[in-house]
Amino acid sequence: MSVMYLGQLVPLIIMAIALGMDAFSVGLGMGLQLLRLKRIFFIGITVGLFHIIMPFIGIVLGNFISTKLEDIAVLAGGLLLFTLGIHMVLQTFQAERKSPMKPIGIGLFLFAISVSLDSFSVGLSLGMSGVKTFIALLLFGGFSMALTWAGLLLGKRARGLLGVYSEMCGGIILCAFGLRIIFG
Repeated sequence: MSVMYLGQLVPLIIMAIALGMDAFSVGLGMGLQLLRLKRIFFIGITVGLFHIIMPFIGIVLGNFISTKLEDIAVLAGGLLLFTLGIHMVLQTFQAERKSPMKPIGIGLFLFAISVSLDSFSVGLSLGMSGVKTFIALLLFGGFSMALTWAGLLLGKRARGLLGVYSEMCGGIILCAFGLRIIFG
């Protein structure tokens, strides 16, 4: 494997984990509900698909923007990641966290959209940086699906002990990647 390929793959894996942390933390809370394994499987697949669709749309828009604005686009992408990370960290300090919605029908759609919105922003910034789209999408979808399953299954047992900390960790990682893009 070439060094250049590894140099792109490792940060993408770390970013995929950071993006999946949101789904993991929300899954912990949702796992407190009585969910069958079949429903947990379907929720994970749905979240994984949304973590492929949303960054794909972001990457396509980011590619378009970057061809038009070049240097400004790279700076904007880094700022977007950093801002998203700060937002995730600040959300962990909210006094009251809402109880999760039912993961059926429109509730499942809203859940999948809410935990994948940050991947749209990340996709937008990655599209501006010219990353390998197919690999990024597979990593984002796979890790978010696996972390959703882990959160739902652990939530059945753990009563939400890790939720706040996992979201904060994901936010810090996104901030770090945003700063890396901005400062090179």
